[in-house]
Amino acid sequence: MAQTRLKKVYQETIVPKLMNDFQYGNIHQVPKLVKVTVNRGLGEAAQNAKSLEASLNEIALITAQKPVVTRAKKAIAGFKIRQGMPVGIMVTLRGERMYAFVDRLINLALPRIRDFRGVSPKSFDGRGNYTLGLREQLIFPEVEYDSIDQIRGMDISIITTANNDEEGRALLKEMGMPFRDQ
Repeated sequence: MAQTRLKKVYQETIVPKLMNDFQYGNIHQVPKLVKVTVNRGLGEAAQNAKSLEASLNEIALITAQKPVVTRAKKAIAGFKIRQGMPVGIMVTLRGERMYAFVDRLINLALPRIRDFRGVSPKSFDGRGNYTLGLREQLIFPEVEYDSIDQIRGMDISIITTANNDEEGRALLKEMGMPFRDQ
C-alpha cells in the first residue's frame, strides 16, 4: 500500500514544527496518531436485523474495513435487551488506513456538514485523545443518499501518543482539524 498523503505531510512538515514548538529533544517524543475508532450504537438493531446489516455495510464503506458487532454483556429489561444481543458496531483503524480515514474526515467529510463552524476544541480527554460525534453518515462522499434507509450518527475517537491536551490539539491542528474559536 502506498504511503498516504497525510502521513507524508506528518513526517515532512508536522514533526519538525512540533519538535520546534514544544522543544522536544528526541523525534520519538513528538505526538503521533495511534489508532482511530469509529463506533455506532444501534438501539433498534436488537429488534431489526436489517438495520444492523445496513449499518455494517455503511461503516465498512466509510472506513474500508469490516466492522465488529458489539453485543450486550448484560440483560436490561427496561430497554428490552437480552444478553448477547447486538447493540452496536465498531471499527479500529491503524496504520495507512487510519491516516487515509483521518485525511478524508478532515478534508472531505467535515466541510460537508451544514452550517459548519469547526469542531469543539473541548472534546479532549485530558490525555491528548480527541472524540467527536457526527449526526449523519451522509457527510462522507462514499455514502450515496439513495442507498441509506435511515440517518444514523457515529462517534469517532482519535487516539494519540500526546501527553496532554495541548500537545494533542497542536498535532490535530497541524493535520488540518478545523477547531472553532471559543
